[in-house]
Amino acid sequence: MEARVLTAARAAGVPVPAVVASGDARAGLGSAFVVVDFIDGETIPRRILREERLSAARATMAAQCGEILAAVHRIPPDDVPGLRCEDQLAQTRTLLDELGQPHPAFELALRWLADNQPPPEPPVVVHGDFRNGNLIVGPEGIRAVLDWELAHLGDPLEDLGWLCVKSWRFGSPLPVGGFGRLEDLVGAYRHASGSEVDSAALFWWQVLGTLRWGAICIVQAMTHTSGAVRSVELAAIGRRVAETEWDLLEMLP
Repeated sequence: MEARVLTAARAAGVPVPAVVASGDARAGLGSAFVVVDFIDGETIPRRILREERLSAARATMAAQCGEILAAVHRIPPDDVPGLRCEDQLAQTRTLLDELGQPHPAFELALRWLADNQPPPEPPVVVHGDFRNGNLIVGPEGIRAVLDWELAHLGDPLEDLGWLCVKSWRFGSPLPVGGFGRLEDLVGAYRHASGSEVDSAALFWWQVLGTLRWGAICIVQAMTHTSGAVRSVELAAIGRRVAETEWDLLEMLP
C-alpha cells in the first residue's frame, strides 16, 4: 500500500523518493518491503531548527508545506485503491478506552472535540503523519516527504493541524513545525489548492492531533513496560503523555 501511495504521490507532483522495488511477505524476505531512491538531506528536527546552514530553508518551509500538502490532497483516490476512511475522533476515543488508563485531561479534550466538531469535508488522500521529522531538508528547503504508512482518506485539514501540533515544534515558538508562521502555511495552501481554510476547523484538528499524539505516547510506553519491546526510546516517549495533557489544558477554551 505504501509503495502505491508513493507512486501516486510522485505522479501528483509531491516530492517523494522514487520507488525502486516493493513486495509483500510472499516475495521471500519474510515481511513486506519498499526500496526507494536515496535523497540526501537532513531529517533530525533539532538540526533543521538550529543549524545555520539551514536558515534559508527554515524561512521558506512553512509555505513549501502548504504547497506540498495541496499536492498531496490532489492525489486521485482511485490511484490508491484500498485506502480507508475512518472517523479520527471516534478512532482516538476507542484507542483511549482500550488502553484503560485514567487521563482526565484527555477526557476533557474528547468532550470539547465532540461538542465542537466541524462539518466533514469531502475526503481526500491524507498523508497522516506530515510533520517535522518526516521531511528531508536541504539548504534550499524540503526535498522529500517520508513515512507514508499512515496514509488514508480523510479531511484535508487533518494534515495541516497535525503539522502544527506543539510536540513537532521541538521547543521552538513558531507554530508550524517549529520553523514557520501559520499565515505562510495557510496562504500557500489556499493559493495552491484553491480551497479556503477555516481557522476554527484547523484549530479543532490541532487539538485532536495533540490528543492523538498523547494516546500514541501511552501505547509507546506500554510497549516497553509490557516487555514486548524493551527500549529506552519508547520508555522516554512515555513521559510525553504529561506534556500533551498540559498542552491540551493550555489550548482548550
